Amino acid sequence: MKTPVEILLVDDSPSDIALTEEALKESGLDNTLTIVTDGEQAIEYLSKRGKFKDAGSPDLILLDLNMPKKNGHEVLAAMKGNPALEEIPVVLLTVSEAEEDITRALGLKMNYYINKPVNVQKLAPILTT
Repeated sequence: MKTPVEILLVDDSPSDIALTEEALKESGLDNTLTIVTDGEQAIEYLSKRGKFKDAGSPDLILLDLNMPKKNGHEVLAAMKGNPALEEIPVVLLTVSEAEEDITRALGLKMNYYINKPVNVQKLAPILTT
């Protein structure tokens, strides 16, 4: 990945956002982090619509599964079929360990899966690939 790595974090939980920010800081990865707090904002950001019309393109998406408005599966479905968006690696962040959630996300082109809470030990191996 290029540096700094542009990361889009999609999560509605302030405490999970703080933990993810801390894990990214501890990883030492040179990054620029953009945070949106629901799936609708994520789709607008990725589509460069509304207040995100001048947004950059992320190199990596950290995507919460359970969010208001549109969930992580809906964001993945919106990305599917768009060649530019399908190329962006997506790490699903969730407390769910339900096999059907993981299987569905894999079918929608999720690349990695991390159980919350996020920490540097879970995130660092993904950031170095």
